[in-house]
Amino acid sequence: MTAEPPEKPRSVEQLREAAASCQGCDLWLEATQTVFGEGRENSKMMLVGEQPGDQEDLQGKPFVGPAGRLLEKALDGAGIDRRRVYVTNAVKHFRWTRRGKRRLHEKPNAGQVRACRPWLEAEVEVVKPRIIVLLGATAAQAVMGPAFRVSKQRGEVLASPFGIPVVATMHPSSILRATDEESRDAALASFIADLKVAAKQT
Repeated sequence: MTAEPPEKPRSVEQLREAAASCQGCDLWLEATQTVFGEGRENSKMMLVGEQPGDQEDLQGKPFVGPAGRLLEKALDGAGIDRRRVYVTNAVKHFRWTRRGKRRLHEKPNAGQVRACRPWLEAEVEVVKPRIIVLLGATAAQAVMGPAFRVSKQRGEVLASPFGIPVVATMHPSSILRATDEESRDAALASFIADLKVAAKQT
């Protein structure tokens, strides 16, 4: 059964309920649950990540794991109140591979991203943000197309197919993977700078 967003969605809650039974791709088979977006419907800023991680899959909320904590720190550094932004992912189910007892993140493929795009479009339609921040390559390419490169256009305000400006930047998980404290601090500083660019649009 492939659940699809209602034609004229009235609320995020309505979308969340419809997405709970989505089997539009194979990811629902191994995931604990659909992890839908969260936040106020009149949020001026929407943040779009790649997919839920291990903690998000278990708790059913976006950005509650280590990357979420780092995101919160960066939002704070940019003077943005997380409670006033809408946070979601390009893909709503966790794709993972087992390594011993751990479930390790695996990047969603193009078909899985494409299957989930109607849900993201519906979220944008309901929330009507003034700016969308695309966190990492998967989210950026889900919205801007497969040829888009975050490394070339990060931190710029760009027109998007949604008719809403976007700013593409790194995913907070990439900062966590930095090999030493100095590069982690530098990456966090540039991430905060990109978030400040987006905040000016609100």
